Amino acid sequence: MSLLLDTLDAGSFSAAARRLDIPVATLTRRVGQLEAHLGVVLLLRSTRRLTLTDTGRRYVEGARRVLSQVDEIERDAAGEFVEPTGRLLVSAPRMFGRLHVLPIVGAFLEQHPGITVDLQLFDGNVDLAAGAADVAVRIGTLPDSGLIATTVGQMRSVIAVSPLLLDLHGTPHRIDDLAMIPSILLDIPLPQGAGVKPHGQVRLVVSGAEAAVDAAEAGIGYVRLLHYQVADAVEAGRLRLVLEHLEDVPSPVHLLHAPLPQLPQKIRRFLDVASERLRERLLGMGTESRTNAG
Repeated sequence: MSLLLDTLDAGSFSAAARRLDIPVATLTRRVGQLEAHLGVVLLLRSTRRLTLTDTGRRYVEGARRVLSQVDEIERDAAGEFVEPTGRLLVSAPRMFGRLHVLPIVGAFLEQHPGITVDLQLFDGNVDLAAGAADVAVRIGTLPDSGLIATTVGQMRSVIAVSPLLLDLHGTPHRIDDLAMIPSILLDIPLPQGAGVKPHGQVRLVVSGAEAAVDAAEAGIGYVRLLHYQVADAVEAGRLRLVLEHLEDVPSPVHLLHAPLPQLPQKIRRFLDVASERLRERLLGMGTESRTNAG
């Protein structure tokens, strides 16, 4: 298409060949191949000028529109690798994303007005390889998926109890002591290998961490959650952590993205900002367990 338009714009095959710095024979052969492919005559050739047939005129009008769209698409695609532009899809666990990823996204958007972020918050994994998200935050040991992971910190799995329940049942010192205290079950998977497995009578099952924290504060039972999920309640004295000496090694926190041949600038810039700020936040939360901290 582009060779046909170049020929028409130059006025002749010879003039177009000089502009394009290719042999005239090559140019005429390529235009002839286009006509053969279409099964129509596009150009009426004479020694003095080139004339479009009616079919050729309609084809050229459409070709100019198509090539204009192709140029726009290529400029847009190339721009992603030069300037941070476009729509960025970020996935994160619901509560962690609201508390810790959303503030980072807000700061990132201030720095990069050409980017729009779609922040997807839910407690599940997305298929990064299939393009469901550009970047994902995940807590826990990762399977061997071929994804590119940047470790930004780690997170404890803790057992939290209200002061009211501790007054009623006493402070547990062994895992078996939990059998005497009612419990709350969060009906979503915690990271692999995260924390001890509580024992006790389940009094309430909930599907959201926020509700589990509220129920634990109300004294319905103790709950096993990730440290960030109860940090505010613990700091305010509404919950207390128990059996900290039995905690397992904290779970790693990662930023993930697909193994692309070349990273668009929007992903590269977000990873730079998010990795630095998440490290600061996780260090500031004191996510090391007492056992591992010494």
